[in-house]
Amino acid sequence: MSGVLHRRLALLRWQYGALPADSLVAALSRQEFPGRIALVSSFGAESAVLLHMIAAVDRGLDVVFLDTGKLFGETLRYRDRLIDRLGLTNVRTITPDPAALAARDSDGTLWSKNPDACCAMRKVETLARALAPYDAWFNGRKAFQGGARAGLDTIEIADGRFKINPLAGWTRTDIDRYFADHDLPPHPLVPDGYLSIGCMPCTTRVTPGEDQRAGRWRGTPKTECGIHLPSLKPAA
Repeated sequence: MSGVLHRRLALLRWQYGALPADSLVAALSRQEFPGRIALVSSFGAESAVLLHMIAAVDRGLDVVFLDTGKLFGETLRYRDRLIDRLGLTNVRTITPDPAALAARDSDGTLWSKNPDACCAMRKVETLARALAPYDAWFNGRKAFQGGARAGLDTIEIADGRFKINPLAGWTRTDIDRYFADHDLPPHPLVPDGYLSIGCMPCTTRVTPGEDQRAGRWRGTPKTECGIHLPSLKPAA
């Protein structure tokens, strides 16, 4: 991290780090990074909260949605429903490089043999290209999700740009209350036991008492796709 970025990070944390999530979204998108910040959203189980906050500030703010080619159809339909419901006008759906898919996953089964390599190609590399024009981005991680997310800061730096986690300190109860207060529709897979929703082959239902993300990459030590692991390099 350069000295300039480090000093600005300290200043941003001092000025905005204690703000409520909606105020943080408004301040950073309007005052600090106008035209240079995006929300990266999976349109997953809890995504409607941050999407709703963004819509209240600027319905035209850039929203980046990563379609890996392996998503549930329910997620794609939920994306379209939320776009319409919230009046979002600038949702960009990005997809993996077709040449990379042809060269490294021609039969579409890389996920079953090397999930890290699959995520690196379909998610990490694709998002890195999409974020190139921005100085900062919002995402929906929360500390209560555990694992590498425990102790999450509201404002971070990753790969040379600011990474904003407005919901870092929220609890499961906070999420449920926000959905209820704003009458937000749930992801259609949530009532069926899918509490963290990624690509279809690598997502299973969560049973009562399990960790919220237990259904991701079940049976493997993998807990993150790599987007939120700055040390992870794209796999060959």
